[in-house]
Amino acid sequence: MNTEIKATTKALEDTRIAIIGYGSQGRAHALNLRDSGLQVVVGLREGKDEPSFGQAKADGMRVLEPAEAVREAGFISVLTPDMIQAKLYADVIEPNIKKNAALLFAHGFSVHYGAIKPRADIDVVMVAPKGPGALVRTEYQIGRGVPCLVAIHQDASGHAREKTLAYAAGIGGARAMLIETDFKEETESDLFGEQAVLCGGVSELVRYGFETLVEAGYKPEIAYYEVMHELKLIVDLFYEGGITKMLTFVSETAQYGDFTRGSRVVDASTKEKMRAVLKEVQDGTFAKEWAAEYAAGMPNYKKFKQADCNHQIEKVGAALRARMPWLNQSAAKTPAK
Repeated sequence: MNTEIKATTKALEDTRIAIIGYGSQGRAHALNLRDSGLQVVVGLREGKDEPSFGQAKADGMRVLEPAEAVREAGFISVLTPDMIQAKLYADVIEPNIKKNAALLFAHGFSVHYGAIKPRADIDVVMVAPKGPGALVRTEYQIGRGVPCLVAIHQDASGHAREKTLAYAAGIGGARAMLIETDFKEETESDLFGEQAVLCGGVSELVRYGFETLVEAGYKPEIAYYEVMHELKLIVDLFYEGGITKMLTFVSETAQYGDFTRGSRVVDASTKEKMRAVLKEVQDGTFAKEWAAEYAAGMPNYKKFKQADCNHQIEKVGAALRARMPWLNQSAAKTPAK
């Protein structure tokens, strides 16, 4: 792993960059690139992409219809949800993108699983910040940056790498760390992390912990504090200094419980199940399932989400969080990915 990649914006100084999508990442990229002195336009549909259209206008961005933005640009950054990218590429990008232009993604899902098969005469690249858009923006504003993964999938122009590194520098990533990868590694590791640990794994662990305490007769409010509320304290320690810092700041009693009981809950069988989840990511099973679910109108997705939102832990948590004024003060600052 090369963690000493140096980059400047020079390779894109004379290139117009089109940002397609103006959500959390899209807005951060567009503003950072503009503040880095690069030429930026935003591709949005007036009347259909609100409130993003209004936000882009309020930010002083030049906003064009997506097809027009693509035609004007030599570097196109696709920052829309995965499931709409294939249609966006077919209808808007492929007919309008110039030969030797660069097409950038912040996640390799659509290309890696073949939903998008890019034209052979364009560069296909990736810059994936390892942080939410709000953090990408605020870190840039204070003179720092968020580490980024960078990848070159297709180099038609012969200059894909320098253009990609220039884009990463423009959003602030080169101030922190650039790590070279490929679309396969980024996509598969990202999906696995979300499913097995960060979203799926943690939420299931919390729910089962809550249910175990409540079913044993403990007050739901007490159960919530012990398995949900205090999770942030531990996660913050992990985030700031890894397992070592967590062990430094929790009690010896907590440490001994960690050493002797944790592996009884999450054991070798869990790792085997994780391997099965990873295999479904690697062989495309998950991607096909998710694409079919989306095409069908997401009936299972909606059912699963509703069940989670209706769980007792959510009702108890909402009541308890209403008594935590510090959360209300920071709610507007909560970053989205």
